[in-house]
Amino acid sequence: MIQEAIAKLVEKQDLTQKEAEVVMNEIMEGKATDAQIAGFLIALRLKGETIDEITACAKVMRQKASTIKPKAEFLVDTCGTGGDASNTFNVSTAAAFVAAGADISVAKHGNKSVSSKCGSADVLAALGVNIELQAKQVEKCIEEVGIGFMFAPLFHPAMKHVMPARKETGVRTIFNVLGPLTNPAGAESQVIGIFDPTLLTDIANTMKNLGSKHVMVVNGDGLDEITIAGKTKVAELKNGKVKVYDINPEDYGFEISPLNSIVGGDAKENAKIIEGVLKGEKGPKQDIVLLNAGAAIYTSGKVNSFKEGIEAAKQSIDSGNAFKKLEALKKFTNSTN
Repeated sequence: MIQEAIAKLVEKQDLTQKEAEVVMNEIMEGKATDAQIAGFLIALRLKGETIDEITACAKVMRQKASTIKPKAEFLVDTCGTGGDASNTFNVSTAAAFVAAGADISVAKHGNKSVSSKCGSADVLAALGVNIELQAKQVEKCIEEVGIGFMFAPLFHPAMKHVMPARKETGVRTIFNVLGPLTNPAGAESQVIGIFDPTLLTDIANTMKNLGSKHVMVVNGDGLDEITIAGKTKVAELKNGKVKVYDINPEDYGFEISPLNSIVGGDAKENAKIIEGVLKGEKGPKQDIVLLNAGAAIYTSGKVNSFKEGIEAAKQSIDSGNAFKKLEALKKFTNSTN
């Protein structure tokens, strides 16, 4: 089927949901060659992914994943697609600790870098977190610590069939988008940063198809985060409806800061930045984390507005709770047998 699908995509024809499901199953079961997978991914990217195609691929990935069901009143994920080529530090990873410090359970899902200098797994490892916990251990970690990290290769073993093609092509593909859509803990509340603003409403509607409750899909002027450097476009799924609007940091008391004020580096450098933010160092780096953590707290349902979410995020850092969550995660993950 994958050859037929490539032929259709090259002619700029959309796949039906069923066709996309069949192809994705072939890929995830190791029945397609690296060349076929690369051809499919590039052809799909050039044509542009539809809601049906994204939904189908996400469904198959979810079916093939190892899943967990942590007991949690408020459960969120903060996960960007990567692929924005901006070299900012790992904002959504820092935001995860801040949300956890506000008594939100965080099921953080991520990977090592594929299309950026430093992925969430890279920076967490540099911070001293053991990222290679098995499913049951992560479930326990979320319940006891309030935050856990699901390392994508351990939760999506079928992805091993895709990695060579992804690495060799080195460009962003539908798999950048699929990561945040396939949270193994089934978090129904999420902040999803995406690299392509044209996909905002498509991703929000895909999340609706997949059964999510409250999701903010964001693109901050090209960043896969809510930005501090200008306006952020948002597609928010809430109560079964998708609403599109802009976030202006100045409306929430933040100064606009240039992109170079939030640039990171390698894993070691980004770990240092995150520690500084969690310990209360003020400035643009903390501001962007507060915006993104505020969104996560808001989607969790614990507060009623984005503004209240930002206030809770500030409290999380100022009280020392956010940094304590990092320390607790390090302790738990390194003492687990």
